Amino acid sequence: MRITEIPIQLINIEGDGFHLMLKGVINNTPASFLIDTGASRSVFDQERIKKFANDASFEDNEKLSTGLGTNEMPSQVLILEKLQFGELIISDYQAVAIDLRHVHFSYQNLGLPQIDGVLGGDLLKQYKAVINYKTNKIKFYY
Repeated sequence: MRITEIPIQLINIEGDGFHLMLKGVINNTPASFLIDTGASRSVFDQERIKKFANDASFEDNEKLSTGLGTNEMPSQVLILEKLQFGELIISDYQAVAIDLRHVHFSYQNLGLPQIDGVLGGDLLKQYKAVINYKTNKIKFYY
């Protein structure tokens, strides 16, 4: 079993809590992710993902995504050739793209950095992620 450990950034949300941010790579281009342990699946912003993937590879998703403040959110699926966190490389990942404008709006109003995607429970569980708040790092086991 291999382990990769990478830094995370704790973003203070108006003194009322924290969001966890992580740097990754999508198709060889640096990307920013929000870590959401409560999200059932990792998702990507449908506008920002276009800088990482060809528009022609998008397909409408038959299932409506739930969460992020709504029960019915249209989504698109696409295959990302390469998704990388530290030394962990995930090939041909079936990604879900949704409208994250409301997240961008909130972050912009708070002066926070924009995100390209949300790292959710599917990948956190699959790669047995461990978040260490003492060292501000996340470990993936693969």
